[in-house]
Amino acid sequence: MSVWDTYQKTILFAAAAHRGQCLPASDITYVVHLSNVAMEVIMAHKSGCDPDENFDLELAVSGALLHDTLEDTSVSFEELEKFAGARAAAMVAALSKDKTAAKEKKLQDSIERIKKCGIREAAVVKLADRITNLQKPPASWSAEKMKKYREAASEILENLGYANKFLAARLAGKIDEYRRYFE
Repeated sequence: MSVWDTYQKTILFAAAAHRGQCLPASDITYVVHLSNVAMEVIMAHKSGCDPDENFDLELAVSGALLHDTLEDTSVSFEELEKFAGARAAAMVAALSKDKTAAKEKKLQDSIERIKKCGIREAAVVKLADRITNLQKPPASWSAEKMKKYREAASEILENLGYANKFLAARLAGKIDEYRRYFE
């Protein structure tokens, strides 16, 4: 299957899974976020900045579009595995927050699971996800919450930036720009 076919098939699955969900404090469908994460992955790959013949763009695009499926929808791991395959499902599971982990440990747990799964594309998706999340924060967020979110982005960059130089540079820029929201 081509990247284009994978994208089309997977975005339809993701849209159905996330039906009714919107971006925070918005009436914009959540699928826009998933599409933006996939776009970051595709643009990073097309940049040629990190040429790697072993990088699986189809897997990365699938992971980008599905990365919140287990965490935010009723889709089970088995359903996801049947739809996307074992590697994609394992990647999405690694990208999903462990809801049983203590709040202060969730980010480090997430980073460790991404590293442990051994799928570089998972780290690429995490970088792309955080880039798209460093948009204007909801009006309800305090300056302290924004600072913590920025610090978490820095931790992601520090631990997973190895996965893609292009996305690491983009994330570093977004982290720097994010300061404007609370200073």
